Amino acid sequence: MTFSELIGLSKNYSSHGGNVDHLIMVVHWFMLALFVGWTAFFFYCLFKFWRKRSPKASYHGVQSHLSSHMEIAVIIIEAVLLLGFAFPLWNEQVDNWKTVKDMNPVRIRVVGWQFGWTYHYPGLDGKFGRVDAALIDGTNVVGIDYTDPNAHDDFIASGLKLPEQRPAVLNVGSKDVIHNYAIVPMRVQMDAIPGQENTMWFTPVETMETSVVCAQLCGEGHANMVGTLEVVPQKDYDEWAKSQSETALEAHKKSQAVASVSR
Repeated sequence: MTFSELIGLSKNYSSHGGNVDHLIMVVHWFMLALFVGWTAFFFYCLFKFWRKRSPKASYHGVQSHLSSHMEIAVIIIEAVLLLGFAFPLWNEQVDNWKTVKDMNPVRIRVVGWQFGWTYHYPGLDGKFGRVDAALIDGTNVVGIDYTDPNAHDDFIASGLKLPEQRPAVLNVGSKDVIHNYAIVPMRVQMDAIPGQENTMWFTPVETMETSVVCAQLCGEGHANMVGTLEVVPQKDYDEWAKSQSETALEAHKKSQAVASVSR
């Protein structure tokens, strides 16, 4: 059993998750050391300043600088964790974005709403059509502008499906309030904010099925805002995406034909 599983985290399924788990492990060992140290200090104080041992109060204060030295040591360790682990991990993810763009990633728009998730795929052409919040209605749930030729083969899915061993780039947004899109087994999460899209990326390393959750309190249905993620082999993903895109394109052609007849 790995340390992350020992403390209650699910198994890691992303290429970068090992670094995240390592940082979590280091922080937990540091917090354990603090807990043991401060607990020992607490009982030491109970013993040293017990009324029977010190019946008369001392008004001179602490004479030793041990506590100051301990506080400085804690600050140094916290700085090492931040500068030596957290910042380099963040920097690696930021720098890798240039590499990710050259690796033919899967791109999906993730749209949060009270209380669920909707996924907008770009279709076989790999290009998203324009979106406009003013176009959102009961049938066009993410506001796709179908006057844009790039939108004709775009399709919508209620669950997230990704291929294994291929980078996935998710543009995360919201239609109403602030949400947070979290996939614990992939060690990623991102705020979903109305009016803007935030980008996150990761590479699934093996096939699996899991849940995605909202990690930001967003209303009375927050606890039920759970979605699904399925990671499948590349061949299965290509067949599924091709079928969905062709269906969307055919539906668009039929709607255009009906509209031309009605005119």
